Formats: sequence, structure tokens, C-alpha cells
Amino acid sequence: MTDTDRGTQRDRHSAFSLFTQQSLPACKPVLTPEWVIMTFLFIGFIFIPVGLVTLRASHSVVEIVERYDIGCVPEPFRIDKVSYIQDDSIPKNCSLSFKVPKYMKAPIYIYYQLDNYYQNHRRYVKSRSDKQLLHGQNEHGISSCQPVEVNNDRPIIPCGLIAWSLFNDTFTFIRNRAELKVNRKNIAWKSDRGHKFGKNVYPFNFQNGTLIGGGKLNPTIPALRRHELFTMELKKPFRVIRQMKFRLTF
Repeated sequence: MTDTDRGTQRDRHSAFSLFTQQSLPACKPVLTPEWVIMTFLFIGFIFIPVGLVTLRASHSVVEIVERYDIGCVPEPFRIDKVSYIQDDSIPKNCSLSFKVPKYMKAPIYIYYQLDNYYQNHRRYVKSRSDKQLLHGQNEHGISSCQPVEVNNDRPIIPCGLIAWSLFNDTFTFIRNRAELKVNRKNIAWKSDRGHKFGKNVYPFNFQNGTLIGGGKLNPTIPALRRHELFTMELKKPFRVIRQMKFRLTF
């Protein structure tokens, strides 16, 4: 027998091994009705208590939704709300009263919700600079922030459409003629506060253009302390977004 014949025989033997023919020893349980019933009962005994605890915790949550974008707009401007928003001569204060049906334990988390706000739009998602949020004015590569990257030939910090559209409604909550304390700290992820925002990044040339998008930032307060900016930078994939504004303590 030549070497070629031996090689061909080895190849044929390896091609017809137990592994290639899927004939290795394996466990092949037979699913009888008794086994199926016992398995479902075992899974039920484990997950039914978990579900009951979760359901009880869900029912204990007190949620109040109050919409004010219609009632707080004067009747003549409800057709053209943009004119009402852009007219600085018209006061924008509005008072609403609502009743809490159940006891709410502090802290109370306040969220704002925006409908038909497509944060997943490609141009909106790309219009930001993570390096600028980390290094501030030392970062010059802000071309990704278009169309809100410079104003009067000076860079905008923070740049981009995401920061430019910062939610700017302010809220005050009063109970029994006493104003509730507002806490805006620690409403963002700790990883974002520690790694995505630099400690010496201060707002610069922000909202100084002719077209104002949203809220303004105090140039003397570093962006690291504006936690509502952190939550705005977290983009949502749906048309309805909910962001935490602050917490109420009393």
C-alpha cells in the first residue's frame, strides 16, 4: 500500500467519524406527559410568587400625568403656538392644581414628556461632540455638531442640536402654601457624570444666536453640575420621550 492510499484511507475514515455523522453519545430524554406537567408546575411554583411581588410593587406606584401645553396657552394663540413662545412680551406663567389620590413617599420623581419628538433622527443624533463635553475649549474638532457648532466665528459649548434643544420649562410645586424643595442632583447615570463630562467644561457662547432653541446655561456653572443636560444627551429611540427633570423632597 502506497502513501497515497494510506492518506486516502485516513481521509475517508475521518469523513465517516462519529462526530461528522452526528452519532456521538448524547442524552435523549423522552417527553412524556408526566414530565411536561411536572416541569410546568415547577416553573410555576418559582415564578408565580415573583410575579405576585412584582404586581404588588407595580400597584403601589403612584403616577400622576398632567398635561399643560394646551390649557396654559391663551385662546388666541392656540392655533399658532410658535408665535406665543417667541413673543417675549407675553408672560408665560401658568398655575395648575391637581389632587394626589394616594400618599406619595419622598423622594418624588418629576419627569417631562414630549410627544412626536424624534430624537432618533440621524442628523439630530450626530449633532454633538463627546470630546468637547470632556475637554471643553481645548477640543476643536466640532464639525459633527453642525448646524450648531459656531456663532460669530466662535465655538459653541456645548455644541450640537441636542444641547441646543435643552428643555427649558421651569416648575414650582406648592403644597399647603409651602414650596417643596427641588433636588436636581444625581438624576443622571453615575457613569455619565464620571466619564462623559469634564470637570472644567463651562458653557460658552451658548444660545447667543438669532434662533434660540431651548434653555440657557449659566456660563459660570460647569456643565458637570447641570444634570438635566446629561439626561437630554441620552437619546431615546421612540417618538415619545420621558426625561427626569428633578426630585421633590419634603
